[in-house]
Amino acid sequence: MKTFSYFVLLAMLAACAGTVDDTSTTVPSIDTVIKDFQDQLEADVEDDNIQGSVSAAIIKGERIIWSKGFGLADRSSKTKADSNTIYRVGSVTKSFTAVLMMQLEAEGLLNIEDPVELYLPEIKKLNGYSDSTRLSFKQLASHTAGLEREPDWEDAYTGSIQDWEQKLLGSIPKTSFQSKPGENYSYSNIGYGILGLALSRAAKKPYVELIQERIFKPLHMNNSYFIVPEAKLDQLASGMEGGPFGELNTARPKEEHQGRGYKVPNGAIYSTPHDLAKFMMASIGYYDILEDSKLRFMQKPVLVEDENWWQNYGLGFRLLRDTTISTAGHTGAVSGYTANFMFETAREYGVVIMRNYNWGMTNIDLRAFALLRRLKSLDIE
Repeated sequence: MKTFSYFVLLAMLAACAGTVDDTSTTVPSIDTVIKDFQDQLEADVEDDNIQGSVSAAIIKGERIIWSKGFGLADRSSKTKADSNTIYRVGSVTKSFTAVLMMQLEAEGLLNIEDPVELYLPEIKKLNGYSDSTRLSFKQLASHTAGLEREPDWEDAYTGSIQDWEQKLLGSIPKTSFQSKPGENYSYSNIGYGILGLALSRAAKKPYVELIQERIFKPLHMNNSYFIVPEAKLDQLASGMEGGPFGELNTARPKEEHQGRGYKVPNGAIYSTPHDLAKFMMASIGYYDILEDSKLRFMQKPVLVEDENWWQNYGLGFRLLRDTTISTAGHTGAVSGYTANFMFETAREYGVVIMRNYNWGMTNIDLRAFALLRRLKSLDIE
């Protein structure tokens, strides 16, 4: 998850609200709203001036109503980006993992309240683990398991995707609690790694195969991968770690294509705006990968410490809201790539934004949230 201060983001959103709603009593058209968004992204990429790219898509219900790429997917080859350019999605992968969990529960292969140790007894090697700190699937999926964000082991982050399970098992004894399970929200990448392996054990099939068979294939996400095949490498955006106001690193993003150790169920997917739009439609309730009641359950806060607080987390979905709109989705940030996947179910609008550098003029969280608020305000049937 990005380290951008959400207090600052909330203030910026409030400021944006004034500029959108207060200057005119005329409701803009959907074409105007989308054109403003397009122009902003195009200007941002140009102002960043590093020959990078941003690709995006907007949905309404079960349709993609706009998509476009801006800038270069690869500086050396001068390949232009479009909405079929492949990027890494980072932690948006967590939403896929949580949907898989709910699919397995629907089939009776597990109960999300079950202790994970029933399927993954190695979890007992966690530092501080006892009968009073048993972890459930639900706690891991909602970041309420009380685990540290990462294991205290440098080797956990290196190694091929084929070896991720062994890296995960090696990370468990080097992972500690920072609070009692079920009491607090504590974002944990290692928690999602543990969740992914436990799901694999419950289904008796490798995690990667489960995602491919249960989500990618039925949704026809034909440009989504855990390892980008050689025939598709020309569609893969070249990642640049950093942004326009500092030194760019292209070597590390390239190295990470070989694998990131245990970080598979929490951040290994590659996809495109068009493919993520399909998963977004399914998350709203189309395509029947999961019944509506379970989707809505996933998109409700697990812990609500303050009903007026605008940021919460469900099961695999980050939940953002203000006085006018409630959204679900996720962000992702890994070396050389950032992504945002956000939708609101009241009017069924959603937006995907993907980039092949880590920061720049476009704050993708801010842009996505502000766009959805404007779209929802439109008086269109």
